[in-house]
Amino acid sequence: MEFLGQARSFLILIGVMILIHELGHYWAARWFDVHVESFSFGFGPRLFGFKWGETDFKISLIPFGGYVKMTGELPGEDISTDPRSFLNKPRWQRLIIAAAGPAMNVALAVALLTGVFMVRYPKVASQNEPAVVGHVAPDTPAAAAGIREGDRIVRLEDKANPTWEDVTIREIAAANSPLPLIVERNGQTERVVVTPKLDERTNLGFAGWSDQHETLVAGVSPGMGAEAAGLKKGDVIVAVNGIALRSTQKLHELVRASGGQPLEVLYSRNGERNKVAVTPKFSRDDTPEGRWMIGVALDPRVVYVKLGLGEALAESIKQNARSGTLIYQFLQGIVERRMSPKSLEGPIRIAKLADEAAKDGVVTFISLMAMVSLNLAIFNLLPIPILDGGMILMLLIEMIMQRDLSLRVKETVFKFGFVFLMALVAFVLFNDITKSTGG
Repeated sequence: MEFLGQARSFLILIGVMILIHELGHYWAARWFDVHVESFSFGFGPRLFGFKWGETDFKISLIPFGGYVKMTGELPGEDISTDPRSFLNKPRWQRLIIAAAGPAMNVALAVALLTGVFMVRYPKVASQNEPAVVGHVAPDTPAAAAGIREGDRIVRLEDKANPTWEDVTIREIAAANSPLPLIVERNGQTERVVVTPKLDERTNLGFAGWSDQHETLVAGVSPGMGAEAAGLKKGDVIVAVNGIALRSTQKLHELVRASGGQPLEVLYSRNGERNKVAVTPKFSRDDTPEGRWMIGVALDPRVVYVKLGLGEALAESIKQNARSGTLIYQFLQGIVERRMSPKSLEGPIRIAKLADEAAKDGVVTFISLMAMVSLNLAIFNLLPIPILDGGMILMLLIEMIMQRDLSLRVKETVFKFGFVFLMALVAFVLFNDITKSTGG
């Protein structure tokens, strides 16, 4: 049953992506009066379909993609006498047709996130605040670089006064790459270079720092030390054992290191400060090895609001632009061998994510759909032969040369692209299977 649920969610998710992508090519081709022979959802043998006008709309056996077949599109086809052939159209028209598919996926990503943000926009309390370091974990790149709690990052590479969101986005894409910073400490500025390491668990860059924020109690677990000491929902934990708290991570660190000894907790309630002794208890509820806990749930510092159409559209464009930049930085890191290609997700992993998102609700599923749509657009724009980006690159080269590339060159490039794409598909499938089996 789990497999069927994953398959259903995957087909809905990827089906929308394929339909929108191929409709972009189809509509652009029709606009420039190119003869479209077939519009296929999937590859391989035709299962069923219908004829509409001159185009065969069909469902094919292998559902991992789709295509629009235009007359004269493939190298070697005889198109010399057909004015509606793809290759008999001006290069600028062919370039628009090739780019229309990815453009539709970008438009879909923006439209979907706009709709989501009009219903539920996650607003982080410290999203637009200065990037102040609230915690530095020991034995991490940030600690090795000399970053301290309370440091304010006033410049991140070429960006002045970044937010913590800017810092995080850059950190996770900068594995094994020096990240130059300027921090302000006690009124003085200092140049620092942090080199995030590759986290083997997430395959992302990790520096070992976190932002400064209040440690707000969102709930208290019955029978634990926090309840016995009188802590309540809404309390703000200010300090532990005389050490000021700048982040929830610092609280976790101090509790873990307590060894079960009572902790002196300074907290604020309704503007008044009080001290209590809280005794941690050892628990194995959430980790096999167990850990010391005081029994407080901490507020995620995220509030959900509804945005108007204009604001939602602007925020959607902003977030898609950031996500697109991050995807490009990931790919650059993989090419430069700073980041692991294991971070690439294939159809098996996407099916699991789609099923989990579907169970979580419509908003989560649509958000995932927007992310996948943007990823699909960027992947198709890569300058790899057989993909849209490869076709666009060849058309740009021909426009610069002011002549067509030879048929032999085009056929060689096409074959190379097909082999590369099949090898990539095999890799991501193997990668998915390895992740699923824990290998």
